[in-house]
Amino acid sequence: MNVFMTDKIRNVVLLGHGGCGKTSLSEAMSYLAGLKNRMGTVESGNTLSDFDKEEIKRQFSIKTSIIPIPWGEYKINLLDTPGSFDFVGETEEAVSAADAAIIVISGKAGIETGTKRAWELCEKYKLPRMFFVTDMDIDNASFRQVVQDLQELYGKKIAPFHLPIRENGEFVGYVNVIQQKAKRWNANGTVDKFDVPDYSQENLSICRDALLEAVAETSEEFMERYFDGDDFSEDEIRQALRVNVFDGSIVPVLMGSNPLARGMYTLMADIVKYFPGPDRCKCAGINTQSNEVFEADYDFAKPKSAYIFKTIADPYIGKYSLIKVNSGVIKSDDVLYNYHRDADEKVGKLYVLCGNKVEEVKELHAGDIGALAKLQNSQTTDTLSTRKKPITYIRAGISKPYVYLRYKAKNKGDEDKISQALSKMLMEDLTIRNVNDSENGQTLLYGISEQHLEVVQSILLEKYKVDIDLMRPKIAFRETLRKKSDTEYKYKKQSGGHGQYGHVKMTFEPSGDLDTPYIFEQTVVGGAVPKNYFPAVEKGIAEAVKSGPLAAYPVIGVKAVLYDGSYHTVDSSELAFKVAAAQAFKKGFMEASPVLLEPIATMKVVVPDSFTGDVLGDLNKRRARVMGMNPVDNGYQEIVADIPYLELYGYDTKLHSMTSGSGTFSYEFARYEQAPDEVAEKEIKEREGKLSDE
Repeated sequence: MNVFMTDKIRNVVLLGHGGCGKTSLSEAMSYLAGLKNRMGTVESGNTLSDFDKEEIKRQFSIKTSIIPIPWGEYKINLLDTPGSFDFVGETEEAVSAADAAIIVISGKAGIETGTKRAWELCEKYKLPRMFFVTDMDIDNASFRQVVQDLQELYGKKIAPFHLPIRENGEFVGYVNVIQQKAKRWNANGTVDKFDVPDYSQENLSICRDALLEAVAETSEEFMERYFDGDDFSEDEIRQALRVNVFDGSIVPVLMGSNPLARGMYTLMADIVKYFPGPDRCKCAGINTQSNEVFEADYDFAKPKSAYIFKTIADPYIGKYSLIKVNSGVIKSDDVLYNYHRDADEKVGKLYVLCGNKVEEVKELHAGDIGALAKLQNSQTTDTLSTRKKPITYIRAGISKPYVYLRYKAKNKGDEDKISQALSKMLMEDLTIRNVNDSENGQTLLYGISEQHLEVVQSILLEKYKVDIDLMRPKIAFRETLRKKSDTEYKYKKQSGGHGQYGHVKMTFEPSGDLDTPYIFEQTVVGGAVPKNYFPAVEKGIAEAVKSGPLAAYPVIGVKAVLYDGSYHTVDSSELAFKVAAAQAFKKGFMEASPVLLEPIATMKVVVPDSFTGDVLGDLNKRRARVMGMNPVDNGYQEIVADIPYLELYGYDTKLHSMTSGSGTFSYEFARYEQAPDEVAEKEIKEREGKLSDE
């Protein structure tokens, strides 16, 4: 691969709903650019970007792939992302490295949830964007309907560039709306110009009006001319487009057919023409020595710096850190400094990735995307720079995982292998978390959804040859008491020689503080229990609250008062008083109306207005208490509710089903509340054997 200068690079992310044709589009573009002799298909499992075995098996993208496409003197770094929200972390990483986006829409399926999510991501990162409508070779695909729906959603900035031409049900050409000329594909793969067919004139007029209106919106002068009935020249239109596509005030709509590789020439030409090179983009970090802003701006003349936006840690191809060069020129054998880890990294060789293939390059200029192999300390979202000028860039925001399942090794002895495999997968996917919940004797796997976790399970088996079972997690209940009890316990043991003797009289009552396991006080008078045994009594309570007598859950909110007792000058010991206190606690706790407490989360569910009724009904079934509703952007509502953790199980699947994938949720621990009788009874019965299932 040649070395490309900053102004000759275009970093473009493909976004859109799952199954809309992103991978097929990247395949068609790769084919036309000469990267392949023949096009692969997702169904055949031979595409450049979906190369992973898991992706081939499931026939959808799981990871972001990078395909550098040479186009004339330019290079288009295409980042093909997963369409499913289950793998949103991959998409967020790719967007953080892109300078522009193509949102892909199926002309047959129309606008879907993933289309709107893609737009929201572009808004968040302020990315210039285009729409590309696929499936134009399918007879019932409607380009006109897609354009109208986009205009309803996003207004007059939507500007259609082309119109499809069909003859006898076949997709044979297109009308260039800017030029108002028709073009037909011929056997050589080039186009022949011809007059716009009569049946296309009406649609051309509609699209031309939409395009001119979008152009008119870009300046007061153009607006006045538009209302005066003046037409704009082709040069004026193109000049306005160059400026306004970059700032997002015009969003072009193009179209084509992926299987026929039609529409990609114009798409790639327009990417080069209208999308900004990194030299036109802003990028700033912090100089950690001076604490001043470092305006990198993809300037090759400034000190070297790069941002690690993704990591590949594959057992077959090794570890690669994918970087975007934010300033300077990075060369093989450079030594770069990682400020976050306070460590130097020897670059060694520089690579460009093309799907699962790596190609060595001598250097990477500012704005380019490449890969460094086997970095020892650096991780995703870290910054690399020089020790002379240590820079740090803001880390990309990656979605937090809220769905979790308990997991166990299917084969005993695999625990270490699983841990090592997961540590590699955690490097690659920042939306996976591996949590050891020692309190409940379980290990938990967190992800974006249950499907995400099932894919993790499948990758562990396929790539790392270890098998896990995924199960419903145990919930961290608590125990407390509601009344006051007065009890005593005498621990007396004689076994030859010194015996054991400890005698305590204690009260137990609610402390009113559910954040603290217990409060211990003593009001002993007259030396009935010597002071030197008070710590032993408290130690007995401290150990007893770890596993309560009701269902072996930790105890919270108890006030324990030692007020009397007795001792033996010879047989009493710290051990005896510790045992006596622990036994007194068990007895007194059960006499003080013990109850089981369940954890409650405060949850926020964000859904379109039209789904609020279904979501509220389901929350009600899950014992949730709705605290309020707040309108948010784009016709969405945020529902705030308190919900038991027990009822969160399976919620992601249900919400996805109810809202066609458009709903999201997040939650955080709020407090403990008394569990309903039926929940408590079931839990206590299951816990009779003290976690006998483990």
